Order: sequence, then structure tokens, then C-alpha cells
Amino acid sequence: MAENLIIDPSLPKSQQLESLLAQIKALTAGEPDATANTANTMAALCQARGYFWVGCYMAAGNQLVLGPFQGPVACTRIAHGRGVCGSAWAQNRTLVVPDVEAFPGHIACSSESKSEVVVPLRTTAGTVIGVLDVDSDRPDDFDPEEVAFLEKTAEIIAGFYA
Repeated sequence: MAENLIIDPSLPKSQQLESLLAQIKALTAGEPDATANTANTMAALCQARGYFWVGCYMAAGNQLVLGPFQGPVACTRIAHGRGVCGSAWAQNRTLVVPDVEAFPGHIACSSESKSEVVVPLRTTAGTVIGVLDVDSDRPDDFDPEEVAFLEKTAEIIAGFYA
């Protein structure tokens, strides 16, 4: 069943983000398929937040492999520790990159990407199983409130794979 996202633009950003989290939870509730839930979550993020690119990469051996996403075509595999995604995975921490050109070893899947946030997807035991990657076509586009929202979203996504 298709769902409609309803985000009231007159609300403060914090309330818009909380509303979106609640709607993602409702959209994915009761669906056991992790890929379907991740795909719908990427679509909801793209639709509601207007990200240039949003997607997940899942750990497979010593690489991250492209999973569900919204946006232009992307890199299919990323090595552990390489680029922003591989670094966030290796360091097991959120990386916020205000200017991707200034990040050592940045992998340019698209020259239009200007800033990026990558959040590890962790099991309840803390093992990184993938990353949530969000790109903007504007420099320094992610404030702390947006980053906290993406970290909460990553917790929801990781739960699909539990």
C-alpha cells in the first residue's frame, strides 16, 4: 500500500524531522523485508528533505556494497576505510563533511555533491553492518539538528536488519 508523507512546512524544523521519523516508522511497520523498508525509507528521506543523494551501503566482507538509494547513479563498491563512507565504517562514527573536496581520499561518485553526512548502521551489539550516506549539492548543508535526525534514522534502518 502506498503512503503519503505529510510534512507541515509551517512547523519548526525539529517538529518536521520528528514527524518524518514517525512517518517512516509507520510506513515500515509490519513489513518484514529489510530491502523494501530501506528502499521506502530512502524515498521518504529524498521526498521530504530534498537530498541530492541518499542511500545505504551494506558491509560485505571488506567492502561496502550499494543498497537502496535515491538520486543519480552511484559507486557500487567502496573499500573499508576509503572515502567518507569507508572511513565512517572503519571509524564506527558519524562523519560530517562540509566540503567534500577537502576530505582526503573523497570518492567523487558525482561532481555535483558538495557536502555529505555518513552515519554507521549498527547492530544492537555495536557492529557496523553498513552506512547511511546523504549528499547535498550545496556546501556545508548539514546542521547539528539534521545530523541528529540522520543518526536516529540510521537506528531505524539498522533495525530492519536485526
